[in-house]
Amino acid sequence: MSDAPMTEAVEAGDTFAGAVADYSADKQAFHVPWGKAMMWIFLLSDTFIFSTFLIGYMTVRMSVQDPWPLTSEVFALSMGGEPIPLLLIAIMTFILITSSGTMAMAVNMGYRKEKEKTFWLMVATAVLGASFVGMQMFEWTKLIVDEGVRPWYNPMGAAQFGSAFFMITGFHGLHVTGGVIYLLVVAFRVKNGFYERRGNNYEIVEIAGLYWHFVDLVWVFIFAFFYLW
Repeated sequence: MSDAPMTEAVEAGDTFAGAVADYSADKQAFHVPWGKAMMWIFLLSDTFIFSTFLIGYMTVRMSVQDPWPLTSEVFALSMGGEPIPLLLIAIMTFILITSSGTMAMAVNMGYRKEKEKTFWLMVATAVLGASFVGMQMFEWTKLIVDEGVRPWYNPMGAAQFGSAFFMITGFHGLHVTGGVIYLLVVAFRVKNGFYERRGNNYEIVEIAGLYWHFVDLVWVFIFAFFYLW
C-alpha cells in the first residue's frame, strides 16, 4: 500500500498550520504605511463615484432629444473683443496642472527634510487650488446670473445640461476646496515642527500629494468629456 496519500495529507496539514501561524502572527504582507493605504482606498472609492457621474452624463448626453448646448460657446470668455472659446477653462486647467508640479516638488522637499521649502511649496499649491475654485465660482455665477441656467432648467437647450454641469463640477470643486484646507493644515504643521516632534519623516506630505494629484487627474477627465465633447 502506497504512503503517498498519507504524505500528501501531512503536507497539506503543514501548509494549513503554516498559513494559520502567518495570519495569527500579524505579519505585514505589503510594506505600505496605514495612512497611505487608507488614502488609496479612499481614492479608489472616489474613483467609482466620479466614474458613475461621468458615465451618467455621457448616457444622458447621447440619449437626450433636445439640442445640447455648444460648450465652446457657453464657456467662451471675452477679453474686450471677440469671445474666445473655453478661455477660462483653459486657464483653470493650466492652474491645476501647475499645482500638481508644485505639490510634487513639496513631496520631494519633504523627504529631504527641507521644512521651509516644503511649507512654501504646499502654500503655493493651496493658493493655486484656491485660484481654481475662485474661477469656478466666477464660471457658476456667469451661468446662473447671465445665462439663466439652473439644475432643472436651461434656456440654451437640453435641461439636463444644467444638472450635469452643477453636479460634476460642483462635486469636483468641493474636493478642491477640501484639498486646499487639507494642504494648508499640513503645511503649517510642517512649519511648526509637528511631524518632527512625532518622529514622522513627512510621510503625510506624500499622502496629501496623492489626494491632490487625484483631484487634478479627475479634472483632466472632466475637461475632456464635458468641455471638449
